[in-house]
Amino acid sequence: MTAFIQVMTTTANRHDADRIAGELVERRLAACVQLLGPVTSTYRWKGAIETSDEWLLLIKSREELYPAIDGAIRELHPYDVPEILAVPVTAGHAD
Repeated sequence: MTAFIQVMTTTANRHDADRIAGELVERRLAACVQLLGPVTSTYRWKGAIETSDEWLLLIKSREELYPAIDGAIRELHPYDVPEILAVPVTAGHAD
């Protein structure tokens, strides 16, 4: 049985989010990418607490494609250390 995942990453602007989403779908690494934003992120970076507006990408895919998704995000993402989180989809509409 195919295992499905949702991968999440954030970008600093809509342009980068659109570019990454388009590439993931074009490369057939994602069935769908939804963009939400801007969202406010608070995090520690280089010893300081930072707050910034970002765009959240929700990437729908298959677990077996995760290594390629991770590689593509790292290749396309402008951040030094992009957030890349994958969670299993344990239930959902069968169609």
